[in-house]
Amino acid sequence: MGEKYLRENKNSFNIVKKSKIYAKITDLDDAIFIRDLLIQNDWDLNKIPQIIKKDDDYLVLAIIDEKLHLLGKYKTQPDTLTIINLIKQFKRNPNNSQYGLNITRVFDTLVIKKQIAGDSYIFGYYDNFEDARFVRNFLLDHDWNVNAFREIEFDDETHSYRVVSIIDDYVYVLGNFNFKSQINLERVYEEFLAKISKHKYGLARYPYLDSLKDRIPELEERFQVKTKDENWSFDNIDDNGSVLNQVIFNLTPFQQAVLNSITSDTSFDEIKRSLIRYNSKNFENKILRNLDELIDLDLVEERDGNYSKTKL
Repeated sequence: MGEKYLRENKNSFNIVKKSKIYAKITDLDDAIFIRDLLIQNDWDLNKIPQIIKKDDDYLVLAIIDEKLHLLGKYKTQPDTLTIINLIKQFKRNPNNSQYGLNITRVFDTLVIKKQIAGDSYIFGYYDNFEDARFVRNFLLDHDWNVNAFREIEFDDETHSYRVVSIIDDYVYVLGNFNFKSQINLERVYEEFLAKISKHKYGLARYPYLDSLKDRIPELEERFQVKTKDENWSFDNIDDNGSVLNQVIFNLTPFQQAVLNSITSDTSFDEIKRSLIRYNSKNFENKILRNLDELIDLDLVEERDGNYSKTKL
């Protein structure tokens, strides 16, 4: 029969009869096999088996959007759960693209967007693909109804729990946890608000939270918590003044002493001399450890062996 009913594309083969495309298959040998299967079943998609043996492989087939798709090949016959997951994955990413359906990247932010009745709707902004994929998958499974989210949802892709909040019809992921028992909602809310505050005052960069930076008091009332962070306090900050001079760092006394000993291009020996009154066992190691902690907090930077305060 040769290549009858086959139409070659750039990277695949369409199986076509009377202008109707029945399947799109990547490999020519698989395309011929599936074409012959369709002929044997009088081109009736309802008669196509879900699993069929081809040489040494089991092919998993599915009818999605009135077309036949080859979802996978296995050396042993796959179970029902495997088939269900293959169908889910295909519906979420039928073209095997980088992000799948409805997710695009705009600079450093991932955006979930969908056309509904001719209008474009945005469902959320995210700083990592795992959160965006989780929200997109949930919306696909629930007909794009944002009100179907519970506060804590299970992510079947990563086998973890995510804390979710709907703000102005946008879906925000506030936290990700391996076990539900780890979740302290009050702490999750505090950390989420602290992220927004850090972004607002230039202490960190979270572009996906940009639309919330002027709504912190409203969100504090909504979540019934105050903005709180392990190392920062955001109480009574004057937006017109220098944030660095107003923010109170929740540092240990020795961390604060090390920070105060640093000006610009301060050498380690100069820091030691400034802190000589704290001299004790492992003095140098203690200073180095606290310098590393201050660097991790983005309060200090090291260059060519000298230390300076960061210009936040």
